[in-house]
Amino acid sequence: MSGDGETPSPMKAPAGKQRKLKRIMDSDDEADSPVKAKPETTAPVASIFNMAKPKAPSPKEAAKEETKPAKPSSQNGKPLASIFQKPVKVEKPKDDEEHVPVEEEEGEDEISDEEMEEQEEKAASKLVPYAALVSTFEKIEATTKRLEILQILTQFLLVVAKRDPAKDAKTSNLLKVVYLCINRLCPDYEGTELGIGESLLVKAIAESTGRNANKIKEDLRKEGDLGKVAMVSGSSRPQLTSEFPKRSADDVQAQASDCSVRLPEPYGYCQGVGQLARKVGIIKKLLSACQGTEAKFIIRSLEGKLRIGLAERSLVVALAHAMVLKELGDKKVSPEKLAQKLEEGSEVVKQVYRVESRVCARTANSRLPMLAKPTKAIGEVLDRFEGKPFTCEYKYDGERAQVHLLDDGTISVFSRNSENMSAKYPDLVEQIPRSFVLDSEAVAFDLETKKLLPFQDLSRRKRKDVKAEDITVRVHLFAFDLLYLNGEMELKERRALLQEHFTAVESEFGFAKSSDGSTTEEIQTFLEESVKDGCEGLMVKMLASDASTYEPSRRSINWLKKDYLSGVGDSLDLVVVGAYYGKGKRTNWYGAFLLACYDPDSENYQTICKIGTGFSEEILKQFYDELHPLELTGGARGNIEVGGAKPDVWFEPKVVWEVLTADLSLSPVYTAAHGLRGISLRFPRFIKVRDDKGPEEATTAEQVADFYQSQATAAGKKGGAAVDDFW
Repeated sequence: MSGDGETPSPMKAPAGKQRKLKRIMDSDDEADSPVKAKPETTAPVASIFNMAKPKAPSPKEAAKEETKPAKPSSQNGKPLASIFQKPVKVEKPKDDEEHVPVEEEEGEDEISDEEMEEQEEKAASKLVPYAALVSTFEKIEATTKRLEILQILTQFLLVVAKRDPAKDAKTSNLLKVVYLCINRLCPDYEGTELGIGESLLVKAIAESTGRNANKIKEDLRKEGDLGKVAMVSGSSRPQLTSEFPKRSADDVQAQASDCSVRLPEPYGYCQGVGQLARKVGIIKKLLSACQGTEAKFIIRSLEGKLRIGLAERSLVVALAHAMVLKELGDKKVSPEKLAQKLEEGSEVVKQVYRVESRVCARTANSRLPMLAKPTKAIGEVLDRFEGKPFTCEYKYDGERAQVHLLDDGTISVFSRNSENMSAKYPDLVEQIPRSFVLDSEAVAFDLETKKLLPFQDLSRRKRKDVKAEDITVRVHLFAFDLLYLNGEMELKERRALLQEHFTAVESEFGFAKSSDGSTTEEIQTFLEESVKDGCEGLMVKMLASDASTYEPSRRSINWLKKDYLSGVGDSLDLVVVGAYYGKGKRTNWYGAFLLACYDPDSENYQTICKIGTGFSEEILKQFYDELHPLELTGGARGNIEVGGAKPDVWFEPKVVWEVLTADLSLSPVYTAAHGLRGISLRFPRFIKVRDDKGPEEATTAEQVADFYQSQATAAGKKGGAAVDDFW
């Protein structure tokens, strides 16, 4: 997760906690300016969310209400609390059975119809109506202001939390709602995938609405949003009844989960005609009962793209704020005290990750690793480490591997994004001697020359169903941190335990090479040594203090890359979104490619450069085979901010490349970190394919802005570098 680490309260923005500008060329952009708290937000919590209990009506008023005809309900425009009503009960008569009265046995307690209805109403009232979640999504989609989004989401989560009776995660309505907000069914490490493609969704929409599939595809090419197409298609469908049962968020998640595939050994997909027909049936059932804009968000959720501009870090902070407000209840506190408590709550949520790393050691589930982003120069690192003991470690050109082995013999190897890679590395599994959880880098290794091989050699290994006897590229595991015994221990202690309990095995297992120091000269010497040994650079870490504790998912800026120090430029991980056909000998495949960075706030991809040099014919043929199946018909999807780029073909954003650049410049053609103008790369050069990264893990628009600002600062211009990229 990326961000600035500072999250203002939805009630009042604390002084000095303004959101860092991402659109660097449009400083007066209203969306990025601090949002002042509205006066009504200081009212008691119940009145904020329209949940104040109404006064009991008088007998005359009650009689008058009974004579009023019922009005048809409308989802749109309702206050949030009014959507939280019990689902409408629809009695279905049994066609083939006669009603036979049953005599009650003497002495048996008889439950009246009123009592039964009261019990059903009480149970139904605890569920979260999907309409309430959709209403929240609509409000978030309608604004670009981060504080406003935070406030809307906090209000909704507070209502859900107050109504959630569950004490465990499996039955928690709040947890299910949170997963729906981030387009997940469960934690990543469980290996559950929906396996739903665009063609399957088009088929389900066509069958549920009675429209022709080709017409739906044509609408998709025009609109660029299958969710909107489903919504419009459903609105033209004749309603059989005006009393559809209101479904809950729990229903939607449960039915979506029925479409999912739990990847068993060897982590292969469940395939076959029966599976596809079953999925279409489930999606049709979801769509057939949709009202208002529900179909739009159900389809987007199944696609994995909500596209409402809700960043995951905003959800986490909103959740923290909701818990604080729930605990406060109707207590009256000053705006200043409330802002302080909300800020403290956000910090507590960040610290929870440290506790979770210990829980993880007992459950064999992975935690997202602590990551790093590149730093511009040695001096920038020393400013942070001056006068404090630190250590430098080799930054190996391999694949992040978090290795788990528990006392019961369960073995797992997880990637940087929590993918279970145990089937990819059977040779690593065989090396595991005892129970532990450690963080390491798996690096391709030549047994004959005893030299490290580049990441590209490692990427040729199959991802699934790998047999130990078929392995041609050997792997050396370099361990650099011990997580099993991690609490709030400092790195110095964890490293000592790592070296005490593990023994290096030649050509198979060892410790990341490190050197402790405190001066620029020591870092420079060790960096040059790491480059000679075939590494990517150095990781510089605190040996003591709070900054040396392990925090999963946290990004530090302490990665010194060799390219920065040699003056070549910045390296970025970018998504391939388009291509240009080649000329001459290259007319049969792509000759150049359009790349984009990722904006987590809008969930869009922003174009940043065209790259067409440094490719051999063999590589271009390989890229054509890999990218051709991802071609889109009818132009770019709505989640690609095109700008002035005009490639010959557009791709579904899937493939990530690492690219090197000399520097960054402003451009009216590209949309990266755009304000009045975007940012582009000068002299981009392809380095390698990042198979270990998904498109949403690409370099963010905010990081691109940081790179440009740092470059401007180095040139003596106005600008500033970012600090830790955490929230």
